[in-house]
Amino acid sequence: MNIKIKNNYFVLGGCRSGKSSHALSIANNIKCKNKYFIATLKPYDKEMEQRVLSHQKQRDKSFITIEETEDIVLRIKENDSIDSLFLIDCLTLWITNLILNNKNTDVFLEVEKLINSIKEIKARLIFVSNEVGCGIVPENQLARQFRDIAGFVNQKMAKTIENVVWMVAGIPIIIKDNNKRVLQANML
Repeated sequence: MNIKIKNNYFVLGGCRSGKSSHALSIANNIKCKNKYFIATLKPYDKEMEQRVLSHQKQRDKSFITIEETEDIVLRIKENDSIDSLFLIDCLTLWITNLILNNKNTDVFLEVEKLINSIKEIKARLIFVSNEVGCGIVPENQLARQFRDIAGFVNQKMAKTIENVVWMVAGIPIIIKDNNKRVLQANML
């Protein structure tokens, strides 16, 4: 019995590192019947609205955009099929929405729901997330909570997803490749 590896991707990096563009290029190179873009950003001002428009212009017409700020698992499951691909951009905005929009939401429970669903979903998945742990310690409790949750989510996703790419200055660095190879420091 042949077991096919799904080749899901997790693309992370700092702000303006090229994460979204790289994730889009991966998606554009995957042939499938349906391509969905799950947008998690809720624009709060004109500048954020401009970012949304810029991202929309980068995508071709083959993508069906789904705007979902909280229940991304539901949106994926509603459209799940072996001939589909979902690009979810981005997990850190999703975390922000969960923290700010619903004070009763257990963010860690939602993360576990997402992680567990990845194993069940038939479609190909590409997740984008910010690496926020490389900067200074935030000055307020909410910002520290966000940083800690984002770090937890990134660790869980990197462990779960087959391919992990870290973006630095527009350069993709493969840190995990289909569970065959994990780049480790000091290995030659």
